Amino acid sequence: MPHETPLIGILVIGLGLAFLLGTLANRLKISLLVGYLLAGVAVGPFTPGFVADQDLTLQLAEVGVVLLMFGVGLHFSLKDLAAVRAVAIPGALIQMVLTSCLGVGLAGVLGLPWGAGVVFALALSIASTVVLLRALQDRRLMDTERGHLAVGWLVVQDLMTVLALVLLPALAPLLRHDASGSPTVAALALTFAITLGKVAAFIALMLLIGRRVIPAMMHYVAHTGSRELFRLSVLAVALGVAFAAAELFGVSFALGAFVAGMVLSESQLSQRAAEETLPLRDAFAVLFFISVGMLFDPTILVRSPLPLLGTLAVVLVGTPAIAVVILRAMRQTWSASLTIAAGLAQIGEFSFILAALGIGLGLLSQQARDLILGTSILSILMNPLLFLAVDRLRPWADRRDGILPAVQGPAAVTKPIEYPVTSLRGHAVLVGYGRVGKMVAHGLLERGWKLLVMEAGDAAVQPLREVEAEVLVGNAADPDILKAANLASARLLLVAIPDAFEAGQIVEQARAANPDLEIIARAHLEAAVTHLQEHGANAVVMGEHEIARAILDLARGWEERRSNSAA
Repeated sequence: MPHETPLIGILVIGLGLAFLLGTLANRLKISLLVGYLLAGVAVGPFTPGFVADQDLTLQLAEVGVVLLMFGVGLHFSLKDLAAVRAVAIPGALIQMVLTSCLGVGLAGVLGLPWGAGVVFALALSIASTVVLLRALQDRRLMDTERGHLAVGWLVVQDLMTVLALVLLPALAPLLRHDASGSPTVAALALTFAITLGKVAAFIALMLLIGRRVIPAMMHYVAHTGSRELFRLSVLAVALGVAFAAAELFGVSFALGAFVAGMVLSESQLSQRAAEETLPLRDAFAVLFFISVGMLFDPTILVRSPLPLLGTLAVVLVGTPAIAVVILRAMRQTWSASLTIAAGLAQIGEFSFILAALGIGLGLLSQQARDLILGTSILSILMNPLLFLAVDRLRPWADRRDGILPAVQGPAAVTKPIEYPVTSLRGHAVLVGYGRVGKMVAHGLLERGWKLLVMEAGDAAVQPLREVEAEVLVGNAADPDILKAANLASARLLLVAIPDAFEAGQIVEQARAANPDLEIIARAHLEAAVTHLQEHGANAVVMGEHEIARAILDLARGWEERRSNSAA
């Protein structure tokens, strides 16, 4: 019996192709995003074979954006946002204005009308939230100062996009040179004030009421003991707040979800909430990249090669150059400036929304829209290459920033390029300084161990700067970084990160470096225990096992006390 199954088709064929092409990309040592984008091209309307429902895919992709921004908010407090406001607010505004000027100039060269040029330029000035956040997460930069600054930059761009989406309909007659329908200055000022008022009202509501109600509700659900209910409550909060923000206050889904996560971040349940949303977040994020690929018409490479190259130059050269100049003028390090500049060298979901609105208002032509879409997918494909270039420039940037390439005694922090080997011998190496890692580190230090801690986020290891411990900031799965821990001379390796796949890579490399090294790791599942043992771990601690043993020990002690009292 035939059925109309566009949703199932997207999930089965789209995700299946994304898996196959993503696996191929991983095999070729290139970014997984390339595989996801090509999967979108394959199921799009411009290639033969199955064509996925574009509108439905975009809606599913929006869910991915919501969950991603909610997850970012969970790790981003109000204090973090306030710390970067002096750079992020003026920096993002100046960058958008200067990039838009480049876009308007290019639009003039391409012969686009004034109104089309404005929309075209705005679309080129706004980076994709999903792409930049994925880049930061892949490089373990979310908890660093660079990561916080990049997120603050994105928040400002998001707010400016909201204003643009509200003001463009009012400005459309003026941009079309339609004097009869042009708004007055008073009308524009009123529209601007109403939009800012709605955003301010939403944020105030979340800070005054949501800050109390949401954590209280989450704690109540957690105390029911139902993991299923807790997971459902997290999704309800993330999606519900995002939807309410968009429908009632005119705020974007992404900004609404970010604020919801930031409100919940002050709760002790934030870490658990992040873990519960991770699988869905990753799956829907893949659908976002599929939706981008579906929009790409490969024939534009033949139809308009020079205009496409010019548009790409604005995004890949103009925006990064502007960002570097701005950040250096604000006394940011070369390392931070180059990283953020590379992250901004792409466009995505907000550009699509602006382009669609421009066409609906009669401002933008189909050709200009195709240039925006083509630039988007090509800039996303090329973005990993820019980050690779930044990695190559890191030693130069570190020298310019005055960072010495050595571990200089207790609590010295190095950058994840050309790590020198620590001078410690007979020491313990701890990978991960999260909730478990902190307790392990303090216990080892109390027992007099010489300790080296490896942690991806430099903000997380601030307390260790004041104690007798060395710190390496970076991903311990990177062979160059792990080599700096001098495992050949170490006595003990403790892997306290929850990711079993990454932990397995670390354990395997450590066992090869030192066959006699005692390696202890942590795991959440039986399969992870087996995986880590097969890769060389001497012992694997599984939380549920230890809890069961502790309960049995307590029960045994109670039985012994009862027997003694009876005797």
